[in-house]
Amino acid sequence: MNRVYNFSAGPAMIPEEVLRQAQEEMLDWHGLGMSIMELGHRGPEFQAVLEQTEADLREVLAIPSNYHVLFVAGGASHQFSMVPLNLLSEHHKQADYLETGVWSHKAVVEAKRYGTINVAGQVITEADGIRRLPLQQELNLNPKAAYLHYTPNETVDGIEFHWVPQTGKVPLVADMTSSILSHPIQVSDYQLIYAGAQKNVGQAGITLVIVREDLVKEALAITPILYTYKAHVESKSCYNTPPTYAIYFSGLVLNWVKRQGGLKVIGERNHRKASKLYACIDQHRDFYVNKIAPDCRALMNVVFSLAREELTEEFLNQATQAGLANLRGHRAAGGCRASIYNAMPEEGVDCLVEFMKDFAQRNG
Repeated sequence: MNRVYNFSAGPAMIPEEVLRQAQEEMLDWHGLGMSIMELGHRGPEFQAVLEQTEADLREVLAIPSNYHVLFVAGGASHQFSMVPLNLLSEHHKQADYLETGVWSHKAVVEAKRYGTINVAGQVITEADGIRRLPLQQELNLNPKAAYLHYTPNETVDGIEFHWVPQTGKVPLVADMTSSILSHPIQVSDYQLIYAGAQKNVGQAGITLVIVREDLVKEALAITPILYTYKAHVESKSCYNTPPTYAIYFSGLVLNWVKRQGGLKVIGERNHRKASKLYACIDQHRDFYVNKIAPDCRALMNVVFSLAREELTEEFLNQATQAGLANLRGHRAAGGCRASIYNAMPEEGVDCLVEFMKDFAQRNG
């Protein structure tokens, strides 16, 4: 078997030892003579898996006890609806959003179906074409907003907040799909965090929701029961049949994170990986182009284009042949993108850097 270095933005690369453990346990989980995916979700065996997965997530992220942890079926895009449906009220339908890329834009579009949305900040393009995020003092915040929603890391755009917006008494909501578990965070800085699992947590099909208990209240009257946080909290993520295998798989990944030394070690490794790639781009700025301000560059998703656009296809084809897969940029952005999530080893980034240097030398 010859595994490649997979730079996909998601579903993303998964640690090989996790895949092997899942493979070994596929037909016979813990001597039961059946697969974990065949276990009833209300039986004691799966309930133990669910409880342990939550406990491991709480440990890894140091989640305070006054926050609920939910495992919700579907992708993070479902939360574009669930957030306003649960946090707005019949008499208070105003919310702030930071619109800084493809995914936060989608969140804004969906939220406008349920309330009055104030776009409190957007990406700023400087005179030289460099794009940056707004600063705290440049935000147009509504002190009466029900919440402020933002996307710390924009997967498509390769732009990331390296600071946490200050909102006063207004709850802060973060879509951390492409940044969760990439480095340590202070969960108490936020009142609600959600994240699709398919980047750093596991397989596609499940979303983590971490919500402070005071935000679990009656949703808007139009809200289907399965779209209420209250139903998921009261049923401990089992109101309906949850994605049992995805929860089990997330548990395997969380165990792997713990074996790596936790988020401090993971974060240091991720910073080294990103630094190597950005250094290569900057050293070959006449060949590779990144138009994100250095202090706003994404840790997990390194976007770049070739100054000679006609070389893009050849670059991608040769990279694939060299075992460097899925470097094509998102269809909305074009160019190239190297997503270097936790499972991408440092040697994979080293191989990409060497390839980029060699390709630039041969085609410069």
